[in-house]
Amino acid sequence: MPKGKIVKALSGFYYVDYESGLIQCRGRGVFRQRKITPLVGDHVEFEYKDKKEGYILAIDKRKNQLTRPPIANVDQAIIVTSVKQPDLSLNLLDKFLVLVESKGIQPLLFFTKMDLLAEQEAIKVKEKLAYYQRIGYTIEFLSTKDNEMIEQLSIHLNNKVSVFAGQSGVGKTSILNQIVPGLQLETDDISESLGRGKHTTRHVELIPFENGLVADTPGFSALDFKEIQLEELPNCFPEFQALQDECKFRGCMHIKEPKCAVKQALDNGDILADRYQNYVQFVEEIKNRKPRY
Repeated sequence: MPKGKIVKALSGFYYVDYESGLIQCRGRGVFRQRKITPLVGDHVEFEYKDKKEGYILAIDKRKNQLTRPPIANVDQAIIVTSVKQPDLSLNLLDKFLVLVESKGIQPLLFFTKMDLLAEQEAIKVKEKLAYYQRIGYTIEFLSTKDNEMIEQLSIHLNNKVSVFAGQSGVGKTSILNQIVPGLQLETDDISESLGRGKHTTRHVELIPFENGLVADTPGFSALDFKEIQLEELPNCFPEFQALQDECKFRGCMHIKEPKCAVKQALDNGDILADRYQNYVQFVEEIKNRKPRY
């Protein structure tokens, strides 16, 4: 049986990349019975009569998968965050990071609309975001009129399956329209009253770029931690994970425990106070979430 990769899902059809081109497939009924949904990024076994009539028979084991956006086997997640319109939110950024880290996916941080900041504002933003570089994240600062964007970004996208994620209106689709000529994905203006863009990306598709694949994905209107257990949360903060063996208690949650290395680092100024406060908020969110039945 031929094997290929699903590169697009739309209206119940799955488009499988195969040596003869894209094959339009449907999923067999057995997937519905097992409550399995084929995802963009899946490596699949399929059969077909022609390019418009195929059926997916089996799905290979996934190394990871995301629910929002629905995509599998991702190498890295590029979290796009604007510094203006909408304003920079470290709380939202840290939520994205926790969700990506919990899936074992490498995050990259792209900060857009730097040209909308005054010089002193830009300096302050870069000073605060330097903390994320110190704890190991790769950061790129982008401007809406940056003519060198393709060169700036291509080194990160080469030979990788990359997913773009971020709040609506931060520029994900605009970036892809610039780096993939002729793509012309639909974008929308920022709503002045809501401070966010409208949800304009309606499907998930893997697009070839620099010997890799990139996915344009919907903006997130809401983020939650339904799939993350409380004891997993500290491991989603790499600077906490690096200190956990120095805490007095194994499984320390870094909240009220004595002789906690993370709280000591916070007191010493080695951990960003805003980020620690976001962690405390996330702990409460997980504790207070409704049980799943």
